[in-house]
Amino acid sequence: MRDDLLLLSATELAARIRSRQVSSREVVGAHVRHVEHVNPHLNAMVEQRFEEALREADEADRQVARGEALGPLHGVPCSIKEAFALRGMPHTSGLVARKDRRAEDDAPTVARLRAAGAIPLGVTNVSELCMWMESNNRVYGRTNNPYDTKRTAGGSSGGEGAIVGAGGAPFGLGSDIGGSIRMPAFFNGVFGHKPSAGVVPNGGQYPRPEGPIDDYLATGPISRRASDLFPLLQVLADDPSALRSPKDVSAKQLRVISVEDDGRVAVSEELRRAQLRAAEALAARGATVVHTRFSDFRHAIAIWSALLDETGGPSFASLLGEGVPVRAARELLRWGVGRSVHTFPAIALALVEPLPKLFATGARRFIDLGARLRSELIALLGDDGVMLYPSHPRAAPRHAEPMLRPFGWTYTALFNALRLPVTQVPLGLSATGLPLGVQVVASPAGDHRTLAVAEWLEEDFGGWVPPPRFFGARG
Repeated sequence: MRDDLLLLSATELAARIRSRQVSSREVVGAHVRHVEHVNPHLNAMVEQRFEEALREADEADRQVARGEALGPLHGVPCSIKEAFALRGMPHTSGLVARKDRRAEDDAPTVARLRAAGAIPLGVTNVSELCMWMESNNRVYGRTNNPYDTKRTAGGSSGGEGAIVGAGGAPFGLGSDIGGSIRMPAFFNGVFGHKPSAGVVPNGGQYPRPEGPIDDYLATGPISRRASDLFPLLQVLADDPSALRSPKDVSAKQLRVISVEDDGRVAVSEELRRAQLRAAEALAARGATVVHTRFSDFRHAIAIWSALLDETGGPSFASLLGEGVPVRAARELLRWGVGRSVHTFPAIALALVEPLPKLFATGARRFIDLGARLRSELIALLGDDGVMLYPSHPRAAPRHAEPMLRPFGWTYTALFNALRLPVTQVPLGLSATGLPLGVQVVASPAGDHRTLAVAEWLEEDFGGWVPPPRFFGARG
């Protein structure tokens, strides 16, 4: 087993393939065997295309031998969130009514990854219709965390987070409307980036984003190494030339605003200490660090809900029913006797979905508050600042625990509502072996600053720590 190939970045793997230090067949084969080893424990990759991937790897090696021009990801394996269309693969988003659907074409972002030379290994699990923080549905079942299989891998890109976190792929493709890249990246100990609005197209996903809601959804990479995030963003972006490089950022000219919590949902002491250590590490590099609070952050759930409700579009109940709204109360009764094809979180969301419309006056207040808060943060962060903010109130919760404490996801959702770029950065493991981490936030088009901080913190804290249960001695 070539465990060394499971530790490298995608860009390093591509460089070694181009220079013929290693073949794409070796790299893809090592990841295929590792997925076969870990996936029975995780249920992260829900359908594989290993034979096709190995054939594509052989062709990639022939291209190297012919001296052809090669893309930046040439011959490197990856994984794709099942919500994205990957030609020939399932495209259900965990909805039983779509269980026989297969993608006829690649989503634009999938096509860009493949054009850059990436080789998809398969598609990964999601929450039902991508709208909950646990990847569990009636089509594929539940995904487990590689650091503790009794715990959640997050959602909705939980399969991506788990397979990348387990070492099964150097990177994957995720999407994020309330933290669906950043929570799985955090829970599974890897990096994730939610780009500035409009940088990466969202097409080719189901549910398909239509109209204003597209501004709040973001498509971006999940990777085991920070150095891959910017090259992946360049591949995925509509206009790569408009992106600024993390190498342009100077720590000595950086302002860091550290915010410890939202004033409503308490953050664990271990995560607080990890964030403080991150701030101190940046200060040691010459950054100016200040600690502050924002009282309006406690309204994150109301701001997110009001802003997304204002976008209109089909109701979640209609999406569950494939165009015909499900009767949520009736579906809840069916769930209670084990006859529903939907998960409890999806039914619960359909039940509470009408509430913002019942309080239209209050919703207007939070829409205005969101606009003011966005302006305030943009002015504060400027073109030389970043914010450190908790990724979640605690490390990866046990399965089903988020239903008992359902508001932790607002720590990530706030920045979808405010349409700001955010990078999720791992900060080592807790005393119980669970990943720690922090979000790094910037003003619009400030992705290069958050990505630079991610690379610095990886140098200082080690970045991704391979899950001990899946590395080392093999049976």
